[in-house]
Amino acid sequence: MSEQHLLVDVKGPVMTLTLNRPDSLNAFSPDMILSLTNTLREAQTNDEVRAIVLAGAGRSFSAGGDVKTMGQAKPTDVYDHIGRLNECILTMKETEKPIIAAVHGFAAGAGFNLALACDLIIAAEDSKFALSFSQVGLISDGGGSYFLPRLIGPHLAKQFFFSAEPISAERLYQLGVINHLAPLENLQEEVTKFATKLAHGPSKAYGKIKKIVDHSFTATLEEILEQERVTQTLMVQTEDHLEGVAAFKEKRRPVFKGK
Repeated sequence: MSEQHLLVDVKGPVMTLTLNRPDSLNAFSPDMILSLTNTLREAQTNDEVRAIVLAGAGRSFSAGGDVKTMGQAKPTDVYDHIGRLNECILTMKETEKPIIAAVHGFAAGAGFNLALACDLIIAAEDSKFALSFSQVGLISDGGGSYFLPRLIGPHLAKQFFFSAEPISAERLYQLGVINHLAPLENLQEEVTKFATKLAHGPSKAYGKIKKIVDHSFTATLEEILEQERVTQTLMVQTEDHLEGVAAFKEKRRPVFKGK
């Protein structure tokens, strides 16, 4: 392809992945989704990468599905496309590194759901979110039906799905969906600062925290307790744990290496 639909930039321990179809508000393409999945898999095995940022080029984070091609696709094409999207979402959750969505402009439809699949969301104060599926007679895809009810409850989630009306970043921040708001002009700076802080933290611990917290929605208390027990047995053997204890005793800031 002549144009890269996903831009990859690695600065130190932070990898930034930028959805790059600005003329269509970063609507999903097969190349974009496949590239995102493959790049995340590579990041998982790259010990140098310790935090990941997902952003959008141009005026918005992502409009989700490409409306220009809707109404033309065969059912088998839709089935295959959503299969690729599902694989991407699962890869995001399986990647044992923090993924931060940096949202500006609009995050609509599956673009909103892609942000929900990240571990944290930092958004511009004037950004808007919309679950616009019902406007075109569709249901949510990309995991929104799973993620959103767990964050805000089923009644409010159904209201947002039914109405398809824009939701302000401020309201989602108050609901706990968005972790941090920043003025648009400071968004990149705030995201970089936060991602860098995470990237210099105890990466192995972050990865296991992510895995256990995500698993907690479908597990029993007994299962989570046992998972914590087994995982903690492994964590006490890590270099980061020993460094953290030494730093505490020596009254200094720990220098974690993700090992």
